Amino acid sequence: MSLFEKILGPKSKYDKSLPYTYEARVRIFEGSEEYNSYLADTICGLVEYLQQNGIKPDEVQIIEVYQQQEFPIDAKRFTTPDHQWLFKPDICRAFEDHYKGHIQADSCSFNDRDCKGSGP
Repeated sequence: MSLFEKILGPKSKYDKSLPYTYEARVRIFEGSEEYNSYLADTICGLVEYLQQNGIKPDEVQIIEVYQQQEFPIDAKRFTTPDHQWLFKPDICRAFEDHYKGHIQADSCSFNDRDCKGSGP
């Protein structure tokens, strides 16, 4: 890790065309407006963390969090046709057109980020 990254964090977090982070919202109980939040700097890291913690794709809403706004992500981008989690490299391919020019077969603009997830 360079001195720049140690002080200011990953360079890709300053790219306004990319989400700053990702948030998964899981309702505390069905019908409730309250939810638990899980966070990761990459979508692949968040999906891996959710899977490791026994959270299923149909229990979650994943949000792209930009510096000034947030957008829900269509579950088709991070799940298989039978509603299972997508993992690397398949999840990368699913987001290539969404983040044009940032995810390619041999490179990814998110490579400078920590892939670890966290949650409540």
